[in-house]
Amino acid sequence: MNSLSIDRAAIAEPAQGALVRLSEASPGDRGVIVQVRADLAITEHGVDREELQRRLLEFGFVEGARIELIHEGLFGHDPIAVRLDDMRVALRRRDADEVLFALDAPTA
Repeated sequence: MNSLSIDRAAIAEPAQGALVRLSEASPGDRGVIVQVRADLAITEHGVDREELQRRLLEFGFVEGARIELIHEGLFGHDPIAVRLDDMRVALRRRDADEVLFALDAPTA
């Protein structure tokens, strides 16, 4: 086996505590927000980066908040709905790209 081999299981199921962008999460993924930074953006949002970060923070996307992806749209999996502490919020995946969270251990 060469040093470039890939562990397919590690790609399919991120480990507990792994940092994941909210835009890459799947329904049922839950954890704690670690970082919200609009300057991580690669895509265009329609507003400047400071405005996007302000909007996310006002919605409650703050470090330490509990988050769970509860639903995604039928076409293109967009928009997504998340449980953010004790409320539900819907947002576009391209905006969710700015939120990093640490995954909880999978529930059995």
